[in-house]
Amino acid sequence: MKRVSALIMILLVTGCSLHQPTDVSLSVDPPQEFLGQPMTGEARSLSGRWWLAFEDQQLNQLMTELFEQNLELTQAVARLEQVEALAQISRSAESPFLTGGGSVGRSSQPGLADDFIGNNQQLSLAAGYELDLWGKLSAQSTAAELELSASRQDIQTLYLGLSARLADLYFLAIEQRAQLALTDQSIASFAETLSRVENRYNLGLVPAVDMYQARQSLAGAQAARYLFEASLAEVEHAIAVLIGHYPEPGPGGSLEQLPGAPDLFAAGIPADLISQRPDLQAALRRVEAADYRVAAAIADRFPSISFSGGYGSLRQDVTAGLIKGEFWSLLGNLAMPIVDGGRRRAEVDRKEAALREAVANYQQKVLTAFQEVEDALVNNSATEQRVERLAETAQATGATLRLSTDRYLAGLVDYLPVLTAQRTDFDVSSRLLAARRQLLAERISLARALGGDWMNDQMISRLQIEEDKKK
Repeated sequence: MKRVSALIMILLVTGCSLHQPTDVSLSVDPPQEFLGQPMTGEARSLSGRWWLAFEDQQLNQLMTELFEQNLELTQAVARLEQVEALAQISRSAESPFLTGGGSVGRSSQPGLADDFIGNNQQLSLAAGYELDLWGKLSAQSTAAELELSASRQDIQTLYLGLSARLADLYFLAIEQRAQLALTDQSIASFAETLSRVENRYNLGLVPAVDMYQARQSLAGAQAARYLFEASLAEVEHAIAVLIGHYPEPGPGGSLEQLPGAPDLFAAGIPADLISQRPDLQAALRRVEAADYRVAAAIADRFPSISFSGGYGSLRQDVTAGLIKGEFWSLLGNLAMPIVDGGRRRAEVDRKEAALREAVANYQQKVLTAFQEVEDALVNNSATEQRVERLAETAQATGATLRLSTDRYLAGLVDYLPVLTAQRTDFDVSSRLLAARRQLLAERISLARALGGDWMNDQMISRLQIEEDKKK
């Protein structure tokens, strides 16, 4: 008995030392500050619900509808409930089980003298428990809990992505309406110019080519309008579906003027990004879960000890008389894997390879997150400069159009400068609208890249709503 106890202690110590926690440190050290935004204190601090920085009540209302009605969130909550159930199944393996049973029967069998007829009644309880000597069951349970935590982080990541997608679509819809308004202004301007050119042509002051070129400009502007109309319809359909509605126009509002971009969000310290991004936290939880699965696979190679027992009562009324009484049993079981064709060793190898994959995936996600922030900072700066230059260009093209039109009507120049100025002015104005909307999109991209903690409150609220629906 002493030898057996000593052997068990040796195996226990050996089993606990075979697997050590995995190092998930990055292969590169992040800098003290983001390269695209030195910590000068000039940027706006990003806190809470980032879209409030745009100060748009209609956008705020759409966000509320998104969080209440989006079907992707409904699917994510259902997936979370499945993972919760799996975690409960894993936890249950650490606890004893108790089952009850009963049977009632009547039977008849032929005998030497007469048929053997009997009534049987039986009630029983059965219990069992496995000792978790090597931590296999607790490791499996912990891995399941970590997967559950990762699934919660997945939902927060979805909240972050959906909010950014909705804001992008919302401002894109406004841009398309602004493009339509600009196109209508250009059509009116081209129509007015055509009328003047036709009058001058009828008076014999200009050649026919001027009239045809003016008609060409008007028709081109009218054709461009249909593209913006179709694009606006697609965007509004996308917004409607995102908030759980039938794809129809209307959910994007009716604004035709893009707001100014809020101040640039403060990026903070690169090292803090890991705790701010739910997708990184989910990847880290899955690394930890994979680590515990390796421990469970190693523990599965050691002996297992379990106990089982039963208790019940029996009543059997047979031809020979009445038999009744109680019965019980108690059994201890020791299972020691000896030869399995290398199956358990291969399972350990598989889990270790899965762990290495999870570590590399986490490290890659962290580097990608750093890249997303740096890219967003660079794009914000570049787009701000582009908007400024385009605004200056638009002023110049507007002045050029007015001057060339006046000179043409005065008979000082031919129609070509007017035609060129009209097209250039429309093109630059359209590009300026697109750039201003792109700047809003870059602000959104930066907010998404920085993450945050507001999604946790939204998730808790949504989970409570789903829980109330079940009642």
